[in-house]
Amino acid sequence: MHGSDAVSLLVFSTVDWLIVAAYLGFLLYLGFRGSSIGRGSAEQFLLGGRLLSLPGFVAALVATWYGGILGVGEFSYQYGIANWFVFGFPYYIFALVFALFFARRVRDTGLYSIPDQLYRTYDRRTGLLGSILVFFNSSPAPYVLMLAVLVQVVTGWPLELCLLGGALTSMLYVYAGGFRAVVRTDLLQFALMFGGFFLLLAFLVPEYGIHPFLSDALPADHLTLTGGNSWQYIVVWFFIALWTLVSPQFHQFTLCAKSPRTARNGILLSVVFWFVFDTATTLSGLYARALLPELEQPGMAYPLLAEQVLPAAAKGIFYIGMLATVMSTTDGLTFIAALTVGRDIVARWGGKNDDRSVTRYTQIGVVFTTAVSVGGVLLFPSVIDLWYVIGTLFIPALLLPLVATYYPRLKISNTLTFLAMLGGFAVSAVSFTAGRLATVDGVPVYPWGIEPMYAGLAVSLLFYGTTLLRRNPAPPERNTP
Repeated sequence: MHGSDAVSLLVFSTVDWLIVAAYLGFLLYLGFRGSSIGRGSAEQFLLGGRLLSLPGFVAALVATWYGGILGVGEFSYQYGIANWFVFGFPYYIFALVFALFFARRVRDTGLYSIPDQLYRTYDRRTGLLGSILVFFNSSPAPYVLMLAVLVQVVTGWPLELCLLGGALTSMLYVYAGGFRAVVRTDLLQFALMFGGFFLLLAFLVPEYGIHPFLSDALPADHLTLTGGNSWQYIVVWFFIALWTLVSPQFHQFTLCAKSPRTARNGILLSVVFWFVFDTATTLSGLYARALLPELEQPGMAYPLLAEQVLPAAAKGIFYIGMLATVMSTTDGLTFIAALTVGRDIVARWGGKNDDRSVTRYTQIGVVFTTAVSVGGVLLFPSVIDLWYVIGTLFIPALLLPLVATYYPRLKISNTLTFLAMLGGFAVSAVSFTAGRLATVDGVPVYPWGIEPMYAGLAVSLLFYGTTLLRRNPAPPERNTP
């Protein structure tokens, strides 16, 4: 999904604008209110004192992990229930894997971040490289762009102006309140994202029903798991769902939970909420295709559907539901990336690890992250491109080195880990760049027809596989008489 032309797609009444203004005002109030109680120590500012309860954990993780609402609308409009199978099902699987096999191990470390774990397990150079990779893997750039598009569809302002306005709004309360500001605002945004889509369906389902209306109005492929796509294409998205295991959100909220049990149960409950929300968004996308079959901009399926079926006030509520979905992810990732650059790179390598310095560097990191994200959007003004770039370049480099920190039997030497991490990233980056420089009809042609992510994973697996296969356990000692 690219930024749309500077034209308003939603026509708001006065009451709709008042609803949006009330949302933004209350959001800022919650964010700045968090700043008055969350600045006592670095642990308070960065982790909320590790006191995140089960409701707060679920609301924060559900809202922060689910931000690509316009991309979901585009995919469900074009491919129907395949949206659930591609963007839902594989992520549920890996979320369950994280809950059952990683949550306790992550929380028991008592650390601050993914880079902390890399520094502790390996050497400083590996920790630094991992910190840089985690920073970019935490980039809120796709969601900053989506937020700008949502501002544009109601204002008609130029995308660049919407980009700055949306990014600065999230930056303000994250800068002031740290982790607690993120959680407090996520509680509001969690309620709004569900409320907005339930409200939309409350107007659609009684009016049109589900069956036979949708089955009669939709192409047959829209009601299949693949949506008419090849299984090879579907499998690619299952590999991309590995992102969950190196997800900064999963690790960060787990580290902030009251206990390992809270983290594990919170992830399990989150899967249930994601399933419900995916069902609501996919069903909404099906209605958009049925009622608006000739859309030139499928990425605008939800806003245009709302414009057609919702009255004043309801339209404003649905809009802030979409806004909340995107903003919750934007502020969460902004904070995690800021923590990475401020604490794990600047403070650690600058030798200033006192609470005041760490908090200050993290706040500067918020500004830096926002600036880099805006630059990334200007370089890749497409949400899908940004998702693809981040997943392709950084998952292959981080996956095995991070998993091995929690399962020591998989650990290889510090030097080989560094080379595996660097090699996985470098091969993916070179393959990606080569493909973008050699396009046919606008489609990248990657070396040997291999996706860059696969090439990077293969290099990382080569380092780990050859080392582990050559590792012979010492024979058991025998007692001699």
